[in-house]
Amino acid sequence: MSFSPERLDRFARHIVLPQVGGAGQFALDQAHVALVGLGGIGSPALQYLAGAGVGKLTLVDDGKVELSNLQRQTIYSERDVGHGKAVSARRWLANFDSQLEVALCDRRIDADSAALVIMGADLVLDGTDNFATRLAVSDACVASGIPLLSAAVGRFQGQVGAFAGHLRDSSCYRCFVGDAFDADDCDTCADEGMLGAMAGWVGTFAALQAVRLLLAGVGGLGAAQWGRLHLLDGLTPSMRTITITRDPECRACGVL
Repeated sequence: MSFSPERLDRFARHIVLPQVGGAGQFALDQAHVALVGLGGIGSPALQYLAGAGVGKLTLVDDGKVELSNLQRQTIYSERDVGHGKAVSARRWLANFDSQLEVALCDRRIDADSAALVIMGADLVLDGTDNFATRLAVSDACVASGIPLLSAAVGRFQGQVGAFAGHLRDSSCYRCFVGDAFDADDCDTCADEGMLGAMAGWVGTFAALQAVRLLLAGVGGLGAAQWGRLHLLDGLTPSMRTITITRDPECRACGVL
């Protein structure tokens, strides 16, 4: 295990933390995270995962950058409008840290393609904006044995939860929402509105939880907190946590 002098300098503020140290930073360097959705949640999450030195990132988004995105999707600029989000995000990463390995998927992810897209990842961070995609990703994570960090935001509220439905007695995202939401029919931020800083809070908190999960093997930041769903309220402001238990009738993880 070794880093170049430049990498040591870059991550020095991590390495001096007892909860991270050299072993933890090396674990981050060797980690592979798939980010599904590069919008209001995925953008700040990507920034802080890259800043943390996560060595490989798979970027998944089939959308194009729109002018209205710039209010909250912090990796894009006016010159990116009209260009694909995944390609624009890769360009941002190349300018930020050229040593990170980046894979790209700019096609829409669904139940048939999800498993292939996330293959090889140590963790999937889902920040997409519809239940059909979320459930397809969750089911693929259960089937592939990959942990899932699910994050959502709307108006002034957000949620971030860690799921490991492939593990005995741990819940999956489908245990939380059930089967009624497989249709692509949820409200969008264009309809409901969105405070940009709220998306930033959820995205950066998701990045923090991702680092926690990736460092669980070295014990730096404590337990992985599987099945714990953190609810963020930007109006109060406050945060509370609930536990999502495994549904024995769940058609994704209940059959394992």
